[in-house]
Amino acid sequence: MTRAAVEEELLAWMRSGDWTPDPERFDRIALELFRIQYEHCEPYMLLCRSIERTPDFVRHARDIPAVPTGAFKEFGLRCFDASETIRTFRTSGTSTDRRGELDLDRLDVYEASLLSSLRHCLLPVSAPERRIECMRFLASSPHEAPHSSLSFMFGALCEAEGGSLSGFDLRGERLDTISLRNAVRNARSEDQPMLIAGTAFAFVHFLDDAGEADWELPTGSRVMETGGFKGRSREVPRSVLHSELAKRFAIPERSVINQYGMTELGSQFYDSTIVDPSGPRRKLTPPWTRVRFVDPATGEDSPAGEVGLILIQDLANTGSVAAIQTADLGRAILDDSGEAIGFDVIGRAQGAEARGCSIATDIMLEASRGELQ
Repeated sequence: MTRAAVEEELLAWMRSGDWTPDPERFDRIALELFRIQYEHCEPYMLLCRSIERTPDFVRHARDIPAVPTGAFKEFGLRCFDASETIRTFRTSGTSTDRRGELDLDRLDVYEASLLSSLRHCLLPVSAPERRIECMRFLASSPHEAPHSSLSFMFGALCEAEGGSLSGFDLRGERLDTISLRNAVRNARSEDQPMLIAGTAFAFVHFLDDAGEADWELPTGSRVMETGGFKGRSREVPRSVLHSELAKRFAIPERSVINQYGMTELGSQFYDSTIVDPSGPRRKLTPPWTRVRFVDPATGEDSPAGEVGLILIQDLANTGSVAAIQTADLGRAILDDSGEAIGFDVIGRAQGAEARGCSIATDIMLEASRGELQ
C-alpha cells in the first residue's frame, strides 16, 4: 500500500465513530506504515538497521522499533521533503531549549483523530445531557500560537462543534477571567451546558484569581484539563485540582476529565468518566492506537497491570514515526477477567530520558555520523 492509501483507510476508520477494537486491522496497517516510514524517514531507517529490526524481519506490530520523544529534538522525523511541510508543532520550552518538532504535510488525518477522540470521550452523542455548543478555552488561540498542537486541537474542536458563545480566554499569556465569567453568565441565562478546557496550569491560575464570584455551570457542563500542575503560587495534585474545579463550577467530579497527549503524537487519550461514569477512572485508547508498558532497563513488557514506561503506537502519525517511546510511567487498568480496559498515567520517570529512553537516540546519532563519514 502507498502512504496515501493507508491514510484514506485511516480517515474512514476515524470518521466512522466506531471505537470497537480491531486488532487485526491495527496490526495490518501498523506493518504497512512501518514499511513506508522505514523507506522514507532516513533517521528511522538508520535506527532500524542498527538494531536489525527492518521490515524484512518484523512480522508483528509489537516488534516495530519505537523512537523516544527526545529524538524529535535531534532529527527531522518526517516521511516527506521538508519543503512540503504545511504545519510544525513544537514542544514547550524556553528560548534556549532545543524543542521537539512534529512536521505535517497534511492536517486531515491529525484532525480526524483528535475530533473522533473528543467526540467519543468528551462529547458522546449517547450521553443523556444536551449537546454542548458553548466552549471556552483557557489557552491561546491558534492564530496567537500557530506552533501549539493544543491550540490547534482547541481551534479544530471549536470550529467543528462550537457555537456563538465559544472562544479563547488566554490572551498574551494573560487569563481573561472577565470574558470567561461573561460566557458563564450567558450560558447560565440560556440554560446551555458548556465545556471549559485548558491546561491544568491555566486552571490553577483561574482558581487563584476566581475570587468569590458565582461560577456555577449549567447542568450537563464539563471541564477538561490537559496536565501540567504547577501554578503561579502553588503546585496542585490532579486529584485535588479535580476536586477544587468540581466544587468551584458546581459539577460532579466525574465531569472533570484529564487528557494525556504530547506534541509528538497525532492522537490523545482521555479519562473514561463521561462515557463510563460507574467504572474506574482510566484513559481510553482509540482503536488506531496501542499502548504498552515496558521495563525501562530491558525494554521488555511489564507484567499486566504493573508499572512501566509508556510506549505508544499511534497510526495517526502517518508522516513521521508511529511508534513512540515516552518518558512517562503508567500501567494498564484491568477488568475482573484481567483484560486491559484502559490505562493510568503515574508520572514522569526520573532520569528516564537520560537512561533507557535515550538509547535509541544515541543509536540514531551514531548511525547518522557513520553515514556522513
